[in-house]
Amino acid sequence: MTLHDDGRPRAAAALDGQSPCIAEARRLAAGFLSRMRTEHRVPVSQRAVELTQLVVSELVTNARKYASGPILLDLRLADDSVEVQVWDSDPALPVVRAADAGRVGQHGLEIVKAVCQSVEAVRETVGKRMTARLALADPVCEDAARLG
Repeated sequence: MTLHDDGRPRAAAALDGQSPCIAEARRLAAGFLSRMRTEHRVPVSQRAVELTQLVVSELVTNARKYASGPILLDLRLADDSVEVQVWDSDPALPVVRAADAGRVGQHGLEIVKAVCQSVEAVRETVGKRMTARLALADPVCEDAARLG
């Protein structure tokens, strides 16, 4: 773990794009959030850890599937959320397909958009960067808040 230029804690890795890189990316995400919880006393829910691993897995899987070469993964804290950035060498921006329960596969970006606060794809000088932001705390259910 290091600090980003703006002073926020971050973890980054260059992945080779081979099959174990997805598991490596998931471990990096879980380890980063665990350290934020234990070393920095940042409130991170178990749900946030699991959803971050899911998002990392989906974004790295897409990068591995559609781009050749290395994949860069960057995780950082941003206020009450975690920001996941994945860079790959393919300049083509992904397209979220319309929901279709009958379609087999290709639901990854659909899922990422459903669980994240925001998702952005930006074409870079070389390749593209996907940025997803997830809440660190579980959402408060309004009905539960009224009853509590």
